[in-house]
Amino acid sequence: MKESDTTDSSIIEQSQETAEPPNFASRADLTAVHAAANALVEMLKKIDDGDLVAELIANSLKLLRDGSNRGDLKLVNRSFKELRYALKIFAPYRDVRKVSIFGSARTPIDDPDYLAAAEFGKKMAALRWMVITGAGGGIMAAGHGGAGRDPSFGLSIRLPFEQKTNEFIADDPKLINFKYFFTRKLMFLRSSHAVVLFPGGFGTMDEGFEVLTLIQTGKSTPMPIVMVDRPGGRFWTAWQEYVEQHLLDRKLISPEDFHLYKITDSVDVAVQEVVNFYKNFHSVRYYRDDVIMRLHKAPNESQLNEIRANFKDIILKGGSDFRVTAALPVEASEEPLAAMPRLVFGFNKKDQGRFRVLIDYLNGIVG
Repeated sequence: MKESDTTDSSIIEQSQETAEPPNFASRADLTAVHAAANALVEMLKKIDDGDLVAELIANSLKLLRDGSNRGDLKLVNRSFKELRYALKIFAPYRDVRKVSIFGSARTPIDDPDYLAAAEFGKKMAALRWMVITGAGGGIMAAGHGGAGRDPSFGLSIRLPFEQKTNEFIADDPKLINFKYFFTRKLMFLRSSHAVVLFPGGFGTMDEGFEVLTLIQTGKSTPMPIVMVDRPGGRFWTAWQEYVEQHLLDRKLISPEDFHLYKITDSVDVAVQEVVNFYKNFHSVRYYRDDVIMRLHKAPNESQLNEIRANFKDIILKGGSDFRVTAALPVEASEEPLAAMPRLVFGFNKKDQGRFRVLIDYLNGIVG
């Protein structure tokens, strides 16, 4: 059954009132509203992806049915508007790799961390990556300043106190202003192919732990996470000591989770960690119990046997073994990726650290 097949009476209550013109005056009686909405749904079902838009309309009507107060309606409406606008701004650059840079807004321009972030942004832009930051000062300004205006996105947040947009992204069409942290965070992670963190405060810690959590739990697609310190600095190594002593030692995380990120005090190492992640690995898609790994180069028979021997622990119990395939029928709508070989297997979806090791292995087979 297609999704559009469910967008009818199971979503929007049917009405028998069709003779009289609609009367939208009463919130208590939505009969006429549902009649008009059902007519619109039938029209939307004839348009590509119109079934999903119909569900958006249906769920909006359910807010009225549920008696949501005006404050709740404003929250949902504003969140939707922020996401819709952000998706529109990112859409033309969907196929361009992007790295999100996080770090303190308080870092001065002569600080080694600022200089490192600027150098990192410059080197990533030279490799045709785009840079996303929170659009403020400090490390955010450094990332934009290094990369330049054209390859930069700014995801600004409105705070109770003034946070000035940095000069490198101010008034740029790729500057997006958010009221809510959760919509802003969603767009950071949804739009990024890598996350790089420089020293920062609560916000940087929040973003770092969130992306680690999302990847560790399989709620975000795998991506490189790099923590960059000044040469000889101890900001991230001290953070690592805390994680080891208070999280790992109490068995609150697994040793394999350390594969999800890299700590370095070298900008060049950080650049290579990001770029090499996509040296052979391109992307993943999940279908039922299988994970589909899109690659630039397939492993040969010897390498495939090595994968089967060394990574059998991440196979789902009763799941399919590792196999190399062409694009699967479920990927028919993704024509630009059709020529890529696939490594497909039944992934248990919980051993994300080991999954990252597999990605590193696959990247290593490319000369």
